Amino acid sequence: MKRLVIALFLSCLFVQSQAQYSFHLIIRGGEEKTPLAGASATWVEGNYTAVADSNGVANFYSIKAGIQHFIVTHIGFGEKKVMFSFPLDTAQAELILEEEEEEEEEEVIIAATRTSRTIANTPTRVEVISGEELEEKANMKPGDIRMMLNESTGIQTQQTSATSYNSSIRIQGLDGRYTQIVRDGLPLYGGFAGGLGIMQIAPLDLRQVEVIKGSASTLYGGGAIAGLVNLVSKTPGENRELSFMANATSAGGLDLSGFYSQKFKKVGLSFFGSRNTSRAYDPADIGLSAIPEFERYTINPRLFFYGKCTRANAGISYITEDRTGGSMAYIKDNTAGYFERNESQRFTAHFSLAHTLSERADLQIKSSFTSFGRTINIPSYVFDGLQRSSFSEASYNIRGSRMQWILGANVLTDHFSEKAPQPTGPRNCRFTTLGFFALNTWTPHPLLTIETGLRGDGVTDYGFELLPRISAMVRISPKITTRLGGGFGYKTPTIFTEDAERIQFRKIRPVSHANTVNERSFGGNFDINYRTSLGDLGFSINQLFFYTRLDRPLVLLPVQTDYEFVNAGGHIDTRGIETNLKLTYGEFKLFLGYTYADVYNHEAGNRSWFPLTARHRLNNVLMYEKEEKLKMGLEAYYVSRQKLGDGSIGKPYWITGFMVEKLWDKFSVFVNFENFTDTRQTRFDTIYTGTVDQPLFRDIYAPVDGFVINGGIKLKL
Repeated sequence: MKRLVIALFLSCLFVQSQAQYSFHLIIRGGEEKTPLAGASATWVEGNYTAVADSNGVANFYSIKAGIQHFIVTHIGFGEKKVMFSFPLDTAQAELILEEEEEEEEEEVIIAATRTSRTIANTPTRVEVISGEELEEKANMKPGDIRMMLNESTGIQTQQTSATSYNSSIRIQGLDGRYTQIVRDGLPLYGGFAGGLGIMQIAPLDLRQVEVIKGSASTLYGGGAIAGLVNLVSKTPGENRELSFMANATSAGGLDLSGFYSQKFKKVGLSFFGSRNTSRAYDPADIGLSAIPEFERYTINPRLFFYGKCTRANAGISYITEDRTGGSMAYIKDNTAGYFERNESQRFTAHFSLAHTLSERADLQIKSSFTSFGRTINIPSYVFDGLQRSSFSEASYNIRGSRMQWILGANVLTDHFSEKAPQPTGPRNCRFTTLGFFALNTWTPHPLLTIETGLRGDGVTDYGFELLPRISAMVRISPKITTRLGGGFGYKTPTIFTEDAERIQFRKIRPVSHANTVNERSFGGNFDINYRTSLGDLGFSINQLFFYTRLDRPLVLLPVQTDYEFVNAGGHIDTRGIETNLKLTYGEFKLFLGYTYADVYNHEAGNRSWFPLTARHRLNNVLMYEKEEKLKMGLEAYYVSRQKLGDGSIGKPYWITGFMVEKLWDKFSVFVNFENFTDTRQTRFDTIYTGTVDQPLFRDIYAPVDGFVINGGIKLKL
């Protein structure tokens, strides 16, 4: 009997020693205890590291009985070591990491890469404008996002019309048509809408702006050869938001806007509305408008639904604008003269649904439809067209302890129809693109994370495109992080380019499917980021190296009395560096940025400097901020000389600005002295040849509006 008891006792010990347990560690950070997606939790005895999912949960399995040690880290937070004795009373535990003050900005969650990781844990290099920086940029230009993007390192907005202000985004020297703009992951601003897109997007209902430089076509489809800009909308939070802004400019502009959002138990809603107007403005007194006369209205209501496992939102957006530039006499007195009038209406409906299938898997469906009508009137010519486009996508997201997969498919339709007949024939076009994609994020080691992706797109009349992409991030130390990535891209030929926009699409023949092919690209970038603190001085530097090659670029050539798009036989390559330096000391912040872009066109053995690309650009911003009381900012930007389309060389120039904002509990007042040195192309170069009534416009490579003061008031109720 005694031997039997001893045997049973030893058996119980053996069974206990072999027992294995599952454990879920919930990792949160800061005073608000926000879930830390992407945090690393290392089980020391098991030599295993788990990465927290979007809810901040790191999962462990097959843990043996006894004392086990864990090390939890997240960039922006202090490291924490804990131990647990298994078995536990519950299968989960919560851990709070404390913030490191100099790293607070790293807690931005990135949406553009689809993985919902923090910016510090995303292998793809993403630049983000958010929070206070976004509000400061909105103070300077509340009506559109042109200035916000133009003042970022490596980005410039190219003005395509001297009198109507139409502009496009150029990243690392490539034309604006190679930058894809999406809003909440939905492509909305391409094609015919591209020439006015960034001029009609107000920043006041945006939560953040995300920029990926270099090829990103694997994420949302063709067009993102130079880069991708994702506009992330505000959504209802735990507290109601009701805000208003009024802004006036010395150039005769007036901006009025309001935003409201509130979350109830299972329903939320938001509403944004704005009115943006301006008188025609001619600071050079040459008889032509530098800022056109315009009137624009925007409304954007959205409805949100919150279920236990399902979240959804739906909304519409409507923008109508009448914009007239040209002869000041024509605009003010309706006398004879040159004019350029743009009338546009944009309607968008969108829907998104996310359903949680399990702790590790969810399904997302989203769709949008956009109708964009635009009429361009100049003397003796009218271009009138309607673009209808739609985008629908379904994706499946599955997360493991070290790996995440996103699998999906999408359909993009684009139909343009021209209303006014043209001597060149109708430029109508219709595209349908069917795409499939697979994205993977793998963390084989706490110091290494790898993102890979593969997309296949089938485009009507232009065949199939295969787009691989890879990015890797190595955490060399808590202070040093490096990223390396690259991918392929493509662009389907259309008549909607900057060259065509400059001549209002006159005498341009339809694109021939039989004689053109997709433009294709590949490129990569490498960057290293270092941050440290020396007493009260905070220091960080990011050094980026980039290269992109674009084969068979679409060019506009004269054919008899018309113009025709053809694929060039050569290629364009852009290579260079971007340097971003940040210094913080007490209430002062200094941002220094430098861009070197070496962009050349190669054709028939000849190498030529690509037009409208400055080799050197400097961004300098000094900020002083007394928290919730006062903000002051001084800016200085340098742009080196550029080659113009007529073969001449433009002049280098500096632009300066000064902004101050005084804040109280419920409201603030601000004033901005933009370009107070009055840098204008009309002061050191010409913008046209011929006469004011029949001008032939040259390339616009410098500001034409000069020194403008704006100021206003913001209310938060």
